[in-house]
Amino acid sequence: METGTGRLFLIPNLIAPGDPAKALPGATLEAIRGIRRYVVEGEKAAWRLLSAVMEREELAATHFEVLDEHTRAEALPGLLEPALRGEDLGLLSEAGMPCVADPGAPLVALAHDRGIRVIALTGPSSILLALATSGLDGQRFRFLGYLPPDRTGRAAALREIDRGILADGATRIFIETPYRNAALLEDCLAILAPSTRLCVAFALGSAAETIRSAPVAAWRREPTPLAKEPAIFLLGQVPAGQVEKRGCPSPAPGTGRRREARKA
Repeated sequence: METGTGRLFLIPNLIAPGDPAKALPGATLEAIRGIRRYVVEGEKAAWRLLSAVMEREELAATHFEVLDEHTRAEALPGLLEPALRGEDLGLLSEAGMPCVADPGAPLVALAHDRGIRVIALTGPSSILLALATSGLDGQRFRFLGYLPPDRTGRAAALREIDRGILADGATRIFIETPYRNAALLEDCLAILAPSTRLCVAFALGSAAETIRSAPVAAWRREPTPLAKEPAIFLLGQVPAGQVEKRGCPSPAPGTGRRREARKA
């Protein structure tokens, strides 16, 4: 195992245009300012974030390498060279948290194999934000990435998801290319059971942020049009009895009345 003194920082990016100081904790901003070598998913998004955080001299001394869906496996060792030489290295997502619905996991795995310490910094993750605001089960969930792009495959996937929710109750989470949002929503409303709960978290972190969580039957009565903006789709059920399962049972029948009688 190779051992280097450099560290690999996983750095979340903003999920919508805005002020980094309002979206990222101070410790994350401080770490960003101290790193001079980055592996980035998209250079444009990286420059946008770093130019808002760094001084001009710091930015001029910063170097980028790109890691995206086109990067070959044989290129990964070279991306880690700065860390093996003792320099801290930042892995910066285009939006949200690196390695979560983003490229980067193979680089992180290789970093572990080479003895490089991996540190995840705090910041926004659209998937977790959508799950937390959905009202669906946050203890059992599955992220499915993208559904099949063709309508036949997508319909089959939605039917399978609906059956799975009835079987295990776990929340299903998936994303779509913004220009297919409307088609995906149309298929959801046509295929899913009326009682299945559908949440769409739309344009998270922006002024246009919209989160709607309701049974499919309610969506059919009052459809919500979706623009071509990033969206997270969630399907599931409202968890029943979650408070009781956590050890906070409801008062036994009559308990409240007996206490009131004693006070009287």
